[in-house]
Amino acid sequence: MRRFAVWGRNPVLEALRSGRGLEKIYLAYDTTPPEEILKLAKQRGVKVQRIPRSKVEEIAGTKKTQGVVALVSPVEYVGPEELFREAINRNSFFIVLDHITDPQNVGNLLRTCEVLGGVGALLPKDRASPVNETVVKASSGAVFHLMISKVSGLQKALRSFKGMGGWIVSVEKGGKDIRDVEIPVPCALVLGSEDRGVSRAVLDLSDLVVTIPMWGKVTSLNVGSAGAIAMWETVKGIRR
Repeated sequence: MRRFAVWGRNPVLEALRSGRGLEKIYLAYDTTPPEEILKLAKQRGVKVQRIPRSKVEEIAGTKKTQGVVALVSPVEYVGPEELFREAINRNSFFIVLDHITDPQNVGNLLRTCEVLGGVGALLPKDRASPVNETVVKASSGAVFHLMISKVSGLQKALRSFKGMGGWIVSVEKGGKDIRDVEIPVPCALVLGSEDRGVSRAVLDLSDLVVTIPMWGKVTSLNVGSAGAIAMWETVKGIRR
């Protein structure tokens, strides 16, 4: 993670001014940052979190942080409309990671998405893994070939995609057997966290909910495995 960290008041402020994609800003409990950092962070939708100074120094890899460190995204984000248009133009899909916090899972899902010809991913800004070094490594660099968009609210963004003619397909228990349906494209393929699944608001917005049948004694799949199955089912009917 250190490779993507910027620390010190002026460097973080300049990163904000430049418009560079920042994942999050961490402030030590015992520091008072310049007002402009807080103002610009709010304007750009960058989350600010207070943590112990020792954690700030651990993230930065140095004690010379002035109590401020920012995680810089290794990728340039695109607006959701750009992601949606690309999916529609290519008659393809993108994945929606509904508050998945494990960076290893996020990286694995992005890798599968790229391998199977997906357009990219839509992620929420809060309660989600940052696109960091672990994600890049787990994706085997696939993240650099995808369009990644971050939004404040998944429901609002997905409603916009529906308005453009896209389909919302959620992978969740209690839906139709994924073997028995032809997943429509262009679509947003929604995958939820392993503990909570797809959020109720997104489920209510979905055009289709599909379920992966299971016959073993373990009744759940890792989200990376479930996502791979769902993505394969989505693309197998697309003629390329």
